[in-house]
Amino acid sequence: MSSQQPPEEPAYEDRVYRSPMAVVTGVLLLALIAWLCGDAIVRGSGSAPWFAAAIALLAVPLIVAFTIRPAVFANDDRLRVRNPFRVIELPWGAVDAVRAGYSAEVLAGGSKYQLWSVPVSLRERKKASRQQTKQELSRRGGATGKGSPGTSGPAASAEPQRAQADQVVNELRELAERGASRPGAQGGVRVRWSYEVLAPAALGAVFLIVLLVIG
Repeated sequence: MSSQQPPEEPAYEDRVYRSPMAVVTGVLLLALIAWLCGDAIVRGSGSAPWFAAAIALLAVPLIVAFTIRPAVFANDDRLRVRNPFRVIELPWGAVDAVRAGYSAEVLAGGSKYQLWSVPVSLRERKKASRQQTKQELSRRGGATGKGSPGTSGPAASAEPQRAQADQVVNELRELAERGASRPGAQGGVRVRWSYEVLAPAALGAVFLIVLLVIG
């Protein structure tokens, strides 16, 4: 009589991690490029429209790559890291560690992959550390009866403060620990170059070089 395997738990919808500040910066830079280069293309004379087109063709993919494009997608089975020029898919079974030092990164198969969309702010980390120290002092004061009024209770028992990058890394670590043994989380790391970004940027660079040479 064969033993029946328990059904695998379904993988839920991806959690998406982005940097809102990077996205806002990217949108503003794209608007600036559209304004400057668009005006030069429409109203410029001589070689100015061609230079404007080449600069736009070079700049737009790079701006998108470094601001709007980076994102981290995580579900119960795998982590997908979309960096400026590469997309890395990492099944949780292949992930060795997720950490945040001066940058957020994941270690897998002897390689290190940076999480561009999870920027580490040392200033935010120090601020969270100071707030956590204040909460700890408030809890101790409340326990001894020497705390100032209003420092005990729900505010004193709140969760420890953490910087945003550290919160994201902690969530990813929990997903990695839970998903490492799942059948759907096995396999090797896959890396794909983002030619949809590299090709137009390279074309714009070549176009600009040609204009400079013949100009």
